[in-house]
Amino acid sequence: MFDNLSDRLAQTLRHVTGKARLSEDNIKDTLREVRMALLEADVALPVVKDFVNAVRDRAVGVEVSRSLSPGQAFIKIVQAELESLMGEANEDLALNAAPPAVILMAGLQGAGKTTTVGKLARFLKERKKKTVMVVSADIYRPAAIKQLETLANEVGVTFFPSDISQKPQDIARAAIAEAKLKFIDVVLVDTAGRLAIDNEMMAEISELHGAINPIETLFVVDAMTGQDAANTAKAFNDALPLTGVVLTKVDGDARGGAALSVRAITGKPIKFLGMGEKTDALDPFHPDRIASRILGMGDVLSLIEQAEQTIDKEKAEKLTKKLKKGKGFDLEDFRDQLQQMSKMGGMGGLLEKMPNMGGVNLAQMGGAQQGAAEKQFKQMESIINSMTPAERREPEIISGSRRRRIAMGSGTQVQDVGRLIKQHKQMQKMMKKFTSKGGMSKMMRGLGGMIPGAGKLPRM
Repeated sequence: MFDNLSDRLAQTLRHVTGKARLSEDNIKDTLREVRMALLEADVALPVVKDFVNAVRDRAVGVEVSRSLSPGQAFIKIVQAELESLMGEANEDLALNAAPPAVILMAGLQGAGKTTTVGKLARFLKERKKKTVMVVSADIYRPAAIKQLETLANEVGVTFFPSDISQKPQDIARAAIAEAKLKFIDVVLVDTAGRLAIDNEMMAEISELHGAINPIETLFVVDAMTGQDAANTAKAFNDALPLTGVVLTKVDGDARGGAALSVRAITGKPIKFLGMGEKTDALDPFHPDRIASRILGMGDVLSLIEQAEQTIDKEKAEKLTKKLKKGKGFDLEDFRDQLQQMSKMGGMGGLLEKMPNMGGVNLAQMGGAQQGAAEKQFKQMESIINSMTPAERREPEIISGSRRRRIAMGSGTQVQDVGRLIKQHKQMQKMMKKFTSKGGMSKMMRGLGGMIPGAGKLPRM
């Protein structure tokens, strides 16, 4: 989402020059560029003005320590102001109420409310260990009720049936009463969306809010709409006491304006980011981590958390023990690693959280390159799946005739099979380096050649 903004700011902040002190003169041009970068990212104009003024006031007169360049000192200030703009820290859901805690979801049609309810239900069930019930108060779209039922079955939470002949308030009250009987911790109420804000819609949702008195009222908004997202959130906030915002479609072609404008315009925190269609694609919003990503410093903490949640610990421990014993890294292990990477969001998902290396922003590796890399990984997996267990354990036995059979079975060329075997040998060597003394630095230097389409990474 922040690729263009990151690129622009990286170029801009690199040019801050000066001696021992930041002054109005040596940051004037840079501030102008920062302003342009934010406007291009579709950040609301009043927000841009306040941000630039805050950075200027904070930067002028700052003494630059010997260990930092003026550019680095300025980046530090910009990062602090970005964090302040988006909220100092992640704000969790307030669920400390007598069960069931009711969460009301509001937003325009097409913003992704129903999908977000499914994602949030899974998040609360898996990460917060809560029992969850979902209910749809959308009496205008029977398809939305059916969609929510499907999502509830997929994530394994309780679905409360509703009908278009009922009133939204009656549906919600009945669901809460049922949840009390079943000792359910959280009730998620999905509401009707409209194509635009109108009085009828606002009156209906205000009435529903008054009837159920939710502990959290979350506004779901499409990040692709830029600063309009912030204006829509403000209109809802005037009608409803919102407690937070969920930004959806963050993985799309959004420029970041919504994320930077919403809190400043509404005064309400962004609590979650929706990163795709899958039910696990919902991340808590951490302003400090997002600011790091915008400035090209990556988001290693989120990467670690993601790894902890998705990586099969049993398989990882097994592989570690195997390597420590000096046993080889076979093709089955290689396939496991490809599958784990896919679970973590594939090449794009990993690279967007990686920090710049030697001035190269890995997240901005072209979409075509990332697509080619993803395609190649899938091809590699299908080649390995076409092998026999003996061939996976001992790739040396794969002769010419076996290569032809594997290529036919996986729908690839014989050259592709040969390339995979070669890459696997490289990976084996890398794993040996990793388990040897001083292995980590050696492994990182060899990593560049292993990313399809990325070329060589800079030396660490």
